[in-house]
Amino acid sequence: MDEETLDRAAEAIRDGGLVVYPTETVYGLGADVTNRHAVERVFEAKRRDRSKPVSLAVDSVAAARGVTSPTERELEFMREFLPGPVTVVVERGPGVPDVLTGGRDRVGVRIPDHEVALALLERLALPITATSANVSGRGSARRVADLDPEIRDAAAVVVDGGETPGGGSTVVDVEAGEIHRRGPLADDIEAWLQQRPE
Repeated sequence: MDEETLDRAAEAIRDGGLVVYPTETVYGLGADVTNRHAVERVFEAKRRDRSKPVSLAVDSVAAARGVTSPTERELEFMREFLPGPVTVVVERGPGVPDVLTGGRDRVGVRIPDHEVALALLERLALPITATSANVSGRGSARRVADLDPEIRDAAAVVVDGGETPGGGSTVVDVEAGEIHRRGPLADDIEAWLQQRPE
């Protein structure tokens, strides 16, 4: 792990810049969630429709509680399945801007199971955007060499963590008992939801 690059990446995010970072699925595009202008830059770089929300990443369940308002059931779920390739949809906190959620009251939360992503988040002690580092409609990047030129140009720092496994996270609304997008651990999550009905 390149500590110097991680330090530069953390500094860039604090300054409102964008950073490409590896996760246990694909490369992500990170910006300070609490900085509305930085989040807007993520949408611009990806050419993403503003009505489509972006998830956030934190380094722990405790950090998730600092920026969102999960129920006890959602917390129990997070402790069971995070860190991991899972996005949990919970009520957002007051520090999460409308631009991130498309004006919705709920937001997806990720705790990446990747040492580089976690090291970056630990340095920052603030939530960052958790969205794939690609122009919307194009394929996700599993290697730095696969990044869209537009994303590479928009990023202040690219953190190279080697090739990532690929795929997407499983997206879950625990309170509704619904899996919005099936991915890793989907069967285990379905079993958990059925064993713990509301």
